[in-house]
Amino acid sequence: MTTRTIGLVGTGVIGSGWAVRVLARGYDVVAWDPGDGAEDRLADSIERAWPAATELGLFPGADPGRVGWADSPEEVAKAADWIQESAPEDEGIKRSLLRRLDDAAPPRTVIASSSSGLLPTRLAEGLRHPERLLIGHPFNPVYLLPLVEVAAGEATSADAVAAAVEHYDDLVMHPLIVRNEIEGYLSDRLQEALWREVLHLVNDGVATTAELDDAVVYGPGLRWAAMGTNLTFHLAGGEGGMRHMLGQFGPALELPWTHMEAPELTEELIEAMATGTEAQAGGRTVAELERQRDLSLLGVMRALSTSGIGAGRLITERDARIQAAGKTAGQD
Repeated sequence: MTTRTIGLVGTGVIGSGWAVRVLARGYDVVAWDPGDGAEDRLADSIERAWPAATELGLFPGADPGRVGWADSPEEVAKAADWIQESAPEDEGIKRSLLRRLDDAAPPRTVIASSSSGLLPTRLAEGLRHPERLLIGHPFNPVYLLPLVEVAAGEATSADAVAAAVEHYDDLVMHPLIVRNEIEGYLSDRLQEALWREVLHLVNDGVATTAELDDAVVYGPGLRWAAMGTNLTFHLAGGEGGMRHMLGQFGPALELPWTHMEAPELTEELIEAMATGTEAQAGGRTVAELERQRDLSLLGVMRALSTSGIGAGRLITERDARIQAAGKTAGQD
């Protein structure tokens, strides 16, 4: 049975999510994080997420205990077949860390950053091997959501991009290549447009955080899980499709309904956002909310698997790969 060692540098929410996805695939993890108590926090995060990973489906050899802890990023770089950096979203911190990884890792080892918006060309400045640096931007929770945006910089080689697609596909993810280098990539730019409008509506006293979440959860959010915005609006045009839809509703785009720039983040707005979401949490702990979220995501993805749409397609594929891997393991 083939096994790999995946190096994780940074073990916060995203890094620990990568750990669970890798471990569920039946691979080894070697991790490093400079934070006090990081090793214990990673173990706790894996323990909390393992039930959801188990329900998603475990490959042969999957074991939450297959985690090695390194004393430095250099030690991770030397031991790993693939390096996933998930440091804080600070260009200076990331560039310093990536230089250390680049100096220590074998030249053919790909280094992927989990950055959610920084330009890979800037992150690669000063590296000895900038051709192996790229973005592998996942979505929280990494151990359940399959999307990972793959973004190359000016120096990134085609071989590194191909290796990234193969690597993330092996983790049963959906690698989406960002063909043009742009801040924020694709998904976060879409999410941020909605987020800015949320901030304006709360800031203007139009709606509460709960009301705005309801506006998504009970309506477009359900459609987006299966088809996304564009195909959904294509259907809104009836037999005429998107052309008819834009002809009918396009003029409304000229109306000043929405804001493009975010409002000033005043103390009053921060308080409104914080108290609103705390009220929505209703006393539930973060761990309780995570479990509720995970169960909901599993239910949606399993439901979509019957039609083969969106993440449902990957659920079916994951089940098939686990079954095939189990047969192979039985023959070894």
